[in-house]
Amino acid sequence: MTARSAEAMWSGEMAWSVGFSLLAAFLFAGAAALQYRAARRAVHGGSDATAAQGLIRRLVRDPVWLTGWGVNLAGFAAQATALHFGSTAIVQPLLVTQLVFTIMLGTVGTGRRPARMDLLGGVAVSAGLAVLFTVPGAIPPEGEPSRPRLFLAGLIAAPLIIVLSRAAWLRRGPVRAALLGVCAGLCFAATAVLIKLTTADLVNRGVAATAVDWPGYALAGSTLLGLVIEQRAFAAGSLPAAMTAMTMTNPIASYLVAVLAFHTLPPRTAAAFVAVSFTAMLLTAGVALLSRSAAAARREATGVREPR
Repeated sequence: MTARSAEAMWSGEMAWSVGFSLLAAFLFAGAAALQYRAARRAVHGGSDATAAQGLIRRLVRDPVWLTGWGVNLAGFAAQATALHFGSTAIVQPLLVTQLVFTIMLGTVGTGRRPARMDLLGGVAVSAGLAVLFTVPGAIPPEGEPSRPRLFLAGLIAAPLIIVLSRAAWLRRGPVRAALLGVCAGLCFAATAVLIKLTTADLVNRGVAATAVDWPGYALAGSTLLGLVIEQRAFAAGSLPAAMTAMTMTNPIASYLVAVLAFHTLPPRTAAAFVAVSFTAMLLTAGVALLSRSAAAARREATGVREPR
């Protein structure tokens, strides 16, 4: 295979990865809209630990939440396809566009135009992704996974999730929502890595070999734990804090794992390092603006006021 044909193949796979990543972001946005509405209704607008007791038991009986669950599963399928064609360092940052789709979905059928905050947030997110994808070396090339390093990453992440989730129950309002959002983001970052391993097993080794390997079972565990923590973050009441923390933790953690556990190289040039840093700032600003706007739209739609 010539260098030109190899480059063309890589470009084609990257295009498929980008397309399915954006589809996954759209589906996750729809699922979040449904699940947030159901979670806030399940706790009757409360935000303390008492209101959250028995939350999951009430949610699994709610048709709106179950619909959101189905849409979420479709999003995970699209994400798995994207990860089959591309690396976590490509797919996970693109999932930040979930909030852009959330704003778009919030204006459908209302006759309202996007507010200035929406436009600024969308521009910031788009500019950040444009910088990341256009500066050579900013996205690390895909490498082979190192299972010992993945275990090390898990050993680092698990205690962090436990400590942060415990700290969340000692707080309330935005602080609790943000801490739980970070925990959910770490779980979903782990899910992305495990999807990558599991789909590679299925394609290269078959169903039988995948069934006796640990990544598939770890994938089920991280996905379930992430979804449970996500619902508790939504129920905590502050959607901006929860969505900002969760949406930013996911790509950052995924990027770090890609460098640590997939034998990829971090930015090697000054331009690539500046591009990654600039992208992180733009995405953080854009996500903060969009999550606040999404929260305002959902309060208006549901009649629920969030605690300050």
